[in-house]
Amino acid sequence: MNDSIYQRIDNNPRFKELVAKRERFAGLLSVIMLGLYAAFILLIAFEPHLLGTKISADSSVTWGIPLGVGIIVAAFVLTGVYVRRANGEFDRLNQEILKEVQQ
Repeated sequence: MNDSIYQRIDNNPRFKELVAKRERFAGLLSVIMLGLYAAFILLIAFEPHLLGTKISADSSVTWGIPLGVGIIVAAFVLTGVYVRRANGEFDRLNQEILKEVQQ
């Protein structure tokens, strides 16, 4: 592609909308993940006995382990949510913008 196509893409209002929409979505998912992680760290700092409590009387597993695994799983789930939307809506909008500026 030549510089004029890049310039038309950069000046396209739909491209600006796509960039803004993608940034908002990524920011939202980042805030969710940061909130989950911060809540876990605060729980460790201020209620460590809660995470050290055994799940059941005859278990050696404490509540901290499934909560920690849950944080990791949440990261994978949020990544999957982003990838699904990026491969669907964002890619479709990207292709439409490319077709529009190449005409």
